[in-house]
Amino acid sequence: METFGQKVVAYNKNLKFSGELPKGFAVLNPFFDNPETLVVMQQFYEKFYCDNRSRKFIIGINPSRHGAGVTGVPFTDTKRLLSHNGIKMNSARTHEVSSVFLYDVIEQFGGAEKFYSEFYINSPFPLAIVRQTKNGWLNANYYDDKNLFEAVKSFMVKSLKNHIELGLDTSEVFILGKKNAEFLQKLNREEKFFEKMTVLEHPRYIQQYRSKEKQLYIDKYIMALSGHS
Repeated sequence: METFGQKVVAYNKNLKFSGELPKGFAVLNPFFDNPETLVVMQQFYEKFYCDNRSRKFIIGINPSRHGAGVTGVPFTDTKRLLSHNGIKMNSARTHEVSSVFLYDVIEQFGGAEKFYSEFYINSPFPLAIVRQTKNGWLNANYYDDKNLFEAVKSFMVKSLKNHIELGLDTSEVFILGKKNAEFLQKLNREEKFFEKMTVLEHPRYIQQYRSKEKQLYIDKYIMALSGHS
């Protein structure tokens, strides 16, 4: 019987988006762009998901080009891939703001092993989206543009179904970001994915705009994830 981790690795290896995007947007697929991404992603899931436990789902927006867009592991830049998960990536070195906050939560929750034994993190659109600007390509969110959302919506629905089939507990889901939640609540009304949706402020927002109250937000995360919200 396949482990949870083996199912995730197989899913990631076959992840492709072939739809048409509005002008000025592009999708980055780290699993095709960098051979080492496949290697470290596989090491991560073999290390922390080598079992058949059911886990709760934490849903981000879509990967950033400095986090999962490089490592293949959601909310994990190369620094924290090494410092918290013990996995070294040689071909890239990245720092991602959201990763800093999330790993502070993981540390106070009890460490990576405990955290990942209970939770699985991914995104409804599990590949990085970038937008062309006069300063080059920048991160974009799937909901930044109405036409972009319409272009990726059916892929997002299929992706959420695929994630649930990995063996997720659908009684409660944790959504990172209020705008993200608005869109996912609509999809949930249509598709009936989850019984309860708990919304938490996005790590990037906390780290950038609420850093003085960071510990309050970490406490809020831990209370929610521990079932005391």
